[in-house]
Amino acid sequence: MTIRYCEIYSLFSFLICSVYVQAKEALLVVTELAPPNQVLINGEVAGEGTQFIRDIFAEANLTPDIQMYPWARAYKIADELKNTFIYSIARTVEREDKFYWIGPVGRFELGFIGLSERNDFIINNTEQAKVYKIAMQRNDFSTQTLTELGFEVVLTSDIQKSYSLLLAKKVDLIVDDPLYMQQMSDYLKLKPAHLRFIYKIDELTINAYLAANKKTDIRLIEVLQAAFLKIKQNKGLPYER
Repeated sequence: MTIRYCEIYSLFSFLICSVYVQAKEALLVVTELAPPNQVLINGEVAGEGTQFIRDIFAEANLTPDIQMYPWARAYKIADELKNTFIYSIARTVEREDKFYWIGPVGRFELGFIGLSERNDFIINNTEQAKVYKIAMQRNDFSTQTLTELGFEVVLTSDIQKSYSLLLAKKVDLIVDDPLYMQQMSDYLKLKPAHLRFIYKIDELTINAYLAANKKTDIRLIEVLQAAFLKIKQNKGLPYER
């Protein structure tokens, strides 16, 4: 009887310790460069949107290890590694069952962007843009949406590479949010009005989330969802301020 009691007590102690250790270990959170919400300052990921993520983890008494990668790599890591989180990721029908969704942390209102020096663009609807060469990111919901609409695009690993192709005049257009376009212009130290937002794509207006790999411990999901709701109630959402 004493031996059996010790076995049960040991198992219970192990479970308690495992939860405690998991809470204290840093959890991998991946993202991409996306000023002003995700920027790299002195080797650390910062920005308004990133601070919101840190606040959520702090409220949950968890420690995030936030790492910045090209979007295609960040998505692959979050898709394959358990107990891994990603932001800001669009919540689409195709992705719904691939991740746990903690809560919305951003909003995309995307459209076509080109160089201001060009005055030959004729885009009054999405269909008209098919005649132009467009750079877009791998594993991005906007890329999937436009390819499903019949677009042929130049694939890049992240948004900065897409901007680089545009600035080098190797493509005609890229796709981004006008707010992020301005912030990226500042980040790249471009002259004012070097870029212009040409046409908003209605199909590419969507909320962006903090999400987790589907094999993530459900206890982590629940505590982070509760923390998100509390932070939202107390501080509001960053994209609504």
